[in-house]
Amino acid sequence: MRFVPTELSGVVIIEPDVYRDSRGFFLESYQAAKYEAAGVVGPFVQDNHSSSVRHTLRGLHAQLKRPQGKLVRAVAGEIFDVAVDIRRGSPTYLRWTSVVLSAENFRQLWVPTGFAHGFCVLSAHAEVEYKCTDYYDPVSELRLLWNEPAIGIPWPTNEPLLSDKDLQGAPLSQVEDDFPRFARA
Repeated sequence: MRFVPTELSGVVIIEPDVYRDSRGFFLESYQAAKYEAAGVVGPFVQDNHSSSVRHTLRGLHAQLKRPQGKLVRAVAGEIFDVAVDIRRGSPTYLRWTSVVLSAENFRQLWVPTGFAHGFCVLSAHAEVEYKCTDYYDPVSELRLLWNEPAIGIPWPTNEPLLSDKDLQGAPLSQVEDDFPRFARA
């Protein structure tokens, strides 16, 4: 299993060892000791599973009062997965990183607290599962505009399929004061 750091401190791409033979494949999708040693720290208290069609865009989401770390993987299809640093004062504030997660490459993305998360479906259909370090709290939910110009993510579609909530995403200017402060180590 390989843990590949990204340009955003704390955001990690996980590449599991996949053992294939004529019957199919086997892999460890999570092993607490290995993940904790690489900085992917639980405990995980909630698992989520979404099913979406091509060009569905979910995000950019975070929770402000009950922040969630998320361990994300595509179990069917392919997605363009994004993490955005929303920690005010961070050296990488408002920078983002992306990775393609798919059922074929088995990669996972660790999105720690202090980051907004979103993804866009690249295949005809995708199923995404992710583990969360805190429970969903609709009261503290942040929905940032998916196409916020100050962030500038080049999403792989110009006409995404968005939920009603994501259509009402807030511009940065309306929510930035609510973002968490970067805690220096």
